[in-house]
Amino acid sequence: MGTITRSLSNNITTGGVISASGITNATVANITSFPNASGGTLILLSTQTASNSATISFTTGLDSTYDEYIFKFIDIYARTNETKFIFQGSTNGGSSYGITATSSSFRTYHDEADTDTSLAYDGSMDLAQSTDFASLGRFQGNGADENACGSLTLFNPSSTTYVKHWITVYAEYFASDYTNTSFTAGYFNTTSAVNAVQFKMASGNFDGVIKLYGVKKS
Repeated sequence: MGTITRSLSNNITTGGVISASGITNATVANITSFPNASGGTLILLSTQTASNSATISFTTGLDSTYDEYIFKFIDIYARTNETKFIFQGSTNGGSSYGITATSSSFRTYHDEADTDTSLAYDGSMDLAQSTDFASLGRFQGNGADENACGSLTLFNPSSTTYVKHWITVYAEYFASDYTNTSFTAGYFNTTSAVNAVQFKMASGNFDGVIKLYGVKKS
């Protein structure tokens, strides 16, 4: 991690605020890790870029090194209108994807015209002991400026004792000029280690960047 150098002497107010004059010669360079809100440090493991791609698969990096892994989705663009961004796991290094999973989801949406809003359970996103790909979003638009961003957190994928829980947050430009955010949680119902994850659209190809981080305990 890069270094940050600061001079703070005599520049902290009685209220605990650092004055502007107290921050000097700050330099930040070559940062590959940073603090995470959960208390750990995010370590960038790999980055993949989709360019009119059918799938993006992460077949390395998911192992016993960390207990928590986070995928970050940046500017995911659907080539087909009104489709879903979906994912599945593998226990054989990516030779096949189709682990039995159960999940539950709710979503919020709001249209640009400020005439339609909702906060509700979304049963259409659920899986119930299914080997289908799990949905991150719902009916994403494919206009020139329409995209989506979000994250998938996978917990302790190398465990051979417990099922593998995951949580997703996915904010998208919904078709018909809506902002839609889906919140989903579930588990891969396997005690085998999950060592690969694949992402794709339910139909058509996609563009965007996906980053994989390991969460190092502080």
